[in-house]
Amino acid sequence: MLPSLSRLSPKKRAFLTGTLLLTGTGFLCRILGFFYRIFMSRTIGAEGLGIYNTVHPVFGICFAVCAGSIQTALSQYVAANQKKGRSVFRTGLCISVTLSVLLAIFICRHAAFIAERFLLEPRCEPYLLVMALSVPFAALHACINGYYYGMQKSKVPAFSQVAEQIIRMTAVFGIVQVMQQEGREITVSLAVYGHLIGEAASAAFTLLCLIFCPPEGNKHSSSHLTRPGSAFSIRFFQENALPLMALALPLMGNRLVLNLLASAEAIWIPNRLTAFGLSSSDAFSVYGVLTGMALPFIMFPSAITNSIAVLLLPTVAQAQAEGRREQISSTISMALRYSLYMGILCTGIFCIYGHELGTGVFHNPSAGAYIRALGWLCPFMYLATTLGSILNGLGKTSATFLQNVCAMLLRLTFVLFGIPNLGMKAYLWGILASEIFLALWHLITLREFAAFSWNGAEMIGKPVMLMILGCWLNQKFWLFLLPLLRPLPLEPGAAWAFLGTALKIGTLCGIYGAFLIGWHVLTRR
Repeated sequence: MLPSLSRLSPKKRAFLTGTLLLTGTGFLCRILGFFYRIFMSRTIGAEGLGIYNTVHPVFGICFAVCAGSIQTALSQYVAANQKKGRSVFRTGLCISVTLSVLLAIFICRHAAFIAERFLLEPRCEPYLLVMALSVPFAALHACINGYYYGMQKSKVPAFSQVAEQIIRMTAVFGIVQVMQQEGREITVSLAVYGHLIGEAASAAFTLLCLIFCPPEGNKHSSSHLTRPGSAFSIRFFQENALPLMALALPLMGNRLVLNLLASAEAIWIPNRLTAFGLSSSDAFSVYGVLTGMALPFIMFPSAITNSIAVLLLPTVAQAQAEGRREQISSTISMALRYSLYMGILCTGIFCIYGHELGTGVFHNPSAGAYIRALGWLCPFMYLATTLGSILNGLGKTSATFLQNVCAMLLRLTFVLFGIPNLGMKAYLWGILASEIFLALWHLITLREFAAFSWNGAEMIGKPVMLMILGCWLNQKFWLFLLPLLRPLPLEPGAAWAFLGTALKIGTLCGIYGAFLIGWHVLTRR
């Protein structure tokens, strides 16, 4: 349970409200992004999504090198040295933007080589040029966000995510309208330019906030960048660069390794599908259906588990610092229980309604088949997310990094050796195997550092039984209700079919939740 805000110190209250704000805006962005993906799938098609998801890892690698790690290092170093915050920020910004410009130039000059030799698809070359332009914008807003985080001002980073999504979606919708009116063909370039627009919008939003609402809160000047005495010198750079990069380089190495492995997976899947016997167009279409249509559905509920993970990390870290081992144990038990509750619910939903969701939302039967197959991932994926966050909160970041790398290598083994013989079935088995492997390894590692209660009947048997009972009751309810709805003047169509599926899922969630609450009340008496 979260403590009452009125009982917390001002620092703890600010930290908790900031965490909740980031969690809420992150969840909103996940919802907006989900509908954006639906729109893009219908606009550029499965093959276009596959090509975009092959190009995007190049941006992920660049972001890991020049932005993400420096943002985290900035937030940590500024938090510990707030009086030097401005000079530290400028040092980080100088390093990050310089690296980003160099990477962008490198990609632009060698786009053909990267597309042909690295991405194994020459058609990606023009999209790499656009993607390269987004890297400096990403570096700019990442550093500004790190500055605000370090000064314990989380509103600007939180709302920048929402601004990015809204501006990207509005711009892309407008571009599509204009292109349709002019009769022009819509290609994968729409998604790439949408990415560039989003990064530029986020950079512009955070830069304006930095100018007019600096994190120091000085109301006497419209811009802290032009105050007397704010000149940035070589001395300040030399003082701050080494300690800042000492924090950033280990993070950079970890993120770079993980992004390289993820990029290898994204590149090799279409290539291995051609070895299985598919044409290049069909291979990218299959990959696009999986990553652009099916996986977003599976990942959508993880917005809740990711939010829980965000809250768990500081809670566990604080409890460890204060020596409250009982709270750590109860937090771990609670995280296990609710991750499995939610994972089992989502498995039931996707296995029962996966086909209807794929055909109703994306008009693609293959998407429905993948959603049903991927539904079995949910308990293990959500469990790995929360357990990984707890391990990070306990300071075991090296262990989580190693375990994530091993899980990704296991998945790549299925990609390289399984897909040429079994097709996408091998990759689906690889994802499931890697998530089970990761969740179990996290659990075993956590067991070494913290004692917690584990009751298989309570955490697995009970929700599975209640889920089966809930599915049966939900089916009976709709069999009873549907004849009553037939006289209503409802026009058949995809929209009504999807609405009907959504209502069935909603009633199933309600029944399942009511069963869990009822069980809890009865057993606590």
